[in-house]
Amino acid sequence: MHVPLRRLLPVPDGPITIDEAYAAPLGQRADRPWVAMCMVTSIDGSTVVDGVSAGLSSDNDSSVLLRLRSVADALIVGAGTARGEGYGAPRKRGQRIGVVTRSGSIDTTSELFQSGSGFIITTEQTEVDDDRVDVLRAGTDKVDLCAALEQLSDFCPGATFVQAEGGATLNAALADADIFDELNITTSPATIGGSGPRLFHGGGDHSHRYDLAQLVVDDESFLFSRWRRRAVQTSP
Repeated sequence: MHVPLRRLLPVPDGPITIDEAYAAPLGQRADRPWVAMCMVTSIDGSTVVDGVSAGLSSDNDSSVLLRLRSVADALIVGAGTARGEGYGAPRKRGQRIGVVTRSGSIDTTSELFQSGSGFIITTEQTEVDDDRVDVLRAGTDKVDLCAALEQLSDFCPGATFVQAEGGATLNAALADADIFDELNITTSPATIGGSGPRLFHGGGDHSHRYDLAQLVVDDESFLFSRWRRRAVQTSP
């Protein structure tokens, strides 16, 4: 059941709908598609309960995900998340879903790939049957996500907005490569503890700054934040 939302920032203006709060990405780029992350985390940063995100989510959070999917041209997701969350064919006509894997251990007979919507993003060396599924290859020892993004138009012509949906290992790799233009984060009103993955897991050190573009809260204390990557200042 959906519960009411109200916007706190940039202007406290009372009730707001999910469609209004997430009407469009926060920006666009001329050089490549705009890339946004959409994730739910606990207060202490966990992205899963018992291995999946459902225990952290709510009807409003699910609606945020679906709303952003409805305006995205393509989705990218890690192989483990696609498998664990049961990704199938997308609801949006013509939308494609890129599944990132270094090992190539993917069931290409699943609904996602049989529908023709799914494609694999992997390395030049990974053994994947290119005759059974579309394969975007970038990088040698590991997937070069920047190079993959440059090739994305070959698989998703005209794509201007790409949504990344985790898991935490893919998030970390995208952050390491400084690919995120926008972060859409739902904070679930709970702490989880344990050793489960946090928002970014297994990546290197980095320091990227973001500006808070919007903050919305609902009557169940779920907090919905939208963050825009701060422009990198260059010396004259």
